Amino acid sequence: MPPKADLNKAGYETSDFPSLCNVCLGPNPYIRMSKQPLGAECKVCTRPFTVFKWMPGQGSRYKKTEVCTVCAKAKNVCQTCLLDLQFGLPTQVRDTVLGIQSKAPSSDINREYHAQNLERAQEEGATGEFQFGKADSAGKELLKRLARNDPTYKRNRPHICSFYAKGACNRGDSCPYRHELPVENDLSRQNIKDRYHGSNDPVARKILSKHAGNSGLAPPADQEITSLFLTSLPATASEDSIRDALVSNAGIQAGKIKSVVLVSSSKVSFVNFTSRDAAEDAAAKCSVGLKVDGHEVKVQWGRSRPKKGGAAGGKAAPATTVSEREIETTGQ
Repeated sequence: MPPKADLNKAGYETSDFPSLCNVCLGPNPYIRMSKQPLGAECKVCTRPFTVFKWMPGQGSRYKKTEVCTVCAKAKNVCQTCLLDLQFGLPTQVRDTVLGIQSKAPSSDINREYHAQNLERAQEEGATGEFQFGKADSAGKELLKRLARNDPTYKRNRPHICSFYAKGACNRGDSCPYRHELPVENDLSRQNIKDRYHGSNDPVARKILSKHAGNSGLAPPADQEITSLFLTSLPATASEDSIRDALVSNAGIQAGKIKSVVLVSSSKVSFVNFTSRDAAEDAAAKCSVGLKVDGHEVKVQWGRSRPKKGGAAGGKAAPATTVSEREIETTGQ
């Protein structure tokens, strides 16, 4: 795509109204919103953009847009919370359910060029990178079940007072910040770029893990189990197609898959992972459904082998990596 005619405008984005969700706007139907052209740089494409600022309601903090309109429309997300506009879910959950791979560059290479291409496509009437209308009905129904039914304005609350956490706040009830002690967990270490690109999002991980527990994929008590058991595989399935389905459809990193053992006669397969955390993450992502060569397959946790007496001391660690010969011999 050729650059913009005016080179002075090639590096920034302008808009007349933001793209926001109902929760970020707040319950008040009458809000005053300020507009500041070139107020900040987009947290995703780093281009200067028009910043909007407003007060969602009484007892809330001032909120502002964090990403430009072009990046928000490309992912169909809110410019402030970066959650999906239709379901209010993180992009990682939505893309995992629908099997969508993000094409946006996460590094600095071609980032501005990609943003300009998206802006040109949106000006020509295209809907952007994200095409929600092509999603299957089963994926939409699952997203409706995972979505929150009633709006919550908890994320519009003021931030925690840092002086109160240190025991040095003397404002009392007149302090505009919350007088609570901060809680250190995975949810307190969120990254806006990870939220946008749908990778390593702790909120999405929590939602998928909860759904996995309800779907019968809760992590077993044995911490030595690091494998998943796939059944009902199609006749055309191969180790490469299974690995490709896990990486492209489920969004699992290829480096976390240790090996794939396929038994074509039984149409089953064991997928071994490099660590227990990688296996739990894969189980959570596969709980929303996994297709291999266009066929839906069943995913279960592997089972640990009973301890067998060895020559040295009669102790042996349980084998969690099941070989093809063991599967053919036992049929399990």
